[in-house]
Amino acid sequence: MIFTLFALFFFLIFLGVPIAFALALSSTAVIYFFTDIPLLLVIQRMYSGLDVFVLMAIPLFLFAGNLMTEVKISEKLVALASIFLGRYRGGLSLVATSASAIFGAISGSANATTAAIGSVMIPTMARRGYDQADAAAVVAASGILGLIVPPSITMVLYGVVAGVSIGDLFLSGIVPAIIIAAGLMAVNYWVAVRKGYVGDAPINMRDSVHIVRDSLVALLMPVIILGGIYSGAFTPTESAAVASLYGLIVGFAWYRNLSLKSVFAISKRTVEVTATILFLIAASNIFTYVLSAQNVPQKLAASLIEFSTNPYVIMVLILGMLLILGTFLDNVAAIILVTPTLMPVVAALEIDPIFFGVYMVIAVAVGQITPPVGLNLFIATNLTNRRFEDVVRSSVPYFLLYGALLLVFIAIPGALSVFG
Repeated sequence: MIFTLFALFFFLIFLGVPIAFALALSSTAVIYFFTDIPLLLVIQRMYSGLDVFVLMAIPLFLFAGNLMTEVKISEKLVALASIFLGRYRGGLSLVATSASAIFGAISGSANATTAAIGSVMIPTMARRGYDQADAAAVVAASGILGLIVPPSITMVLYGVVAGVSIGDLFLSGIVPAIIIAAGLMAVNYWVAVRKGYVGDAPINMRDSVHIVRDSLVALLMPVIILGGIYSGAFTPTESAAVASLYGLIVGFAWYRNLSLKSVFAISKRTVEVTATILFLIAASNIFTYVLSAQNVPQKLAASLIEFSTNPYVIMVLILGMLLILGTFLDNVAAIILVTPTLMPVVAALEIDPIFFGVYMVIAVAVGQITPPVGLNLFIATNLTNRRFEDVVRSSVPYFLLYGALLLVFIAIPGALSVFG
């Protein structure tokens, strides 16, 4: 029955059926033909998977991020980063990475970060003599920070599915995000030295003061979100609501480039993305129910423990699986689908679920720059006149960096959390 479930699921994926529909259809078919379970249970499981209060944070975080994108905050963040980093060798690539990290803390999305920062940085870098493929690779690799830098929508999803503290996930994501950003900048500098990319002229003091003042208002959003959660003033859901209200106030009263028409358009985009995520959660709840009914998670845990009781070895095996899944599954789908299956393994080996959650988010995020899907690569390539293959080739150093850091995080779990 399980073989049929997976065979049907991957067959539907191969046909181009959206993942949520593939999950729902394959699960429903298996329940109908191989069990005596009434189909009414399918509806009940879909509903119960969505009956979680913290899921309200998803549309609110999306709305807040979309508001900041609409007010062109990416341009302001690029200007801010240029003050401090633009003068150094390969300065524009350093600016792209730092701006992506900051924008990621506002949007919580890798794709939005890549599109917003890329639309500003790639043309600018091309005008300053950068190879467009190199510029696109920098933006695509740095855009992953949108999934890692708290507050992260992917971490919210993991927290909901795994039943762990979202605030703890956010807190544990800060250090690895800084390490990854530093690693990306090191690779940027190495590429700049190898290809002769130079820095820009320093920005004068008067312009710098204006840029900093204009950017600080937007930078307060992640401070409000994370500060509110860690101080105990807000729950994650409440902090998302406060961030949305703050975004509206900033857009209308400070930057004054929001209109009711644009807010309606933002709301529409938010609803569309939220509906996609929620339907995926609902469909995966049926899929994981079938797996749980057949004790697949427990059997997987037993098999892995039989292979090795060393948590480091198991983490390397899981890393390989996540990297493979990331090549053809969206990060949201991978988190929702794989987390329930792996949690018994995590519990059996006494791996800290917070560490595992942050690690899993990073590993799945690497799929954003891994062909054949690599959505960040496609987004960045579309902002250039280069071939997809050229951008993939320029992305290899960044992929190797992420792989090396993932192995380091296994060896030194204290960089994320600690094994329980």
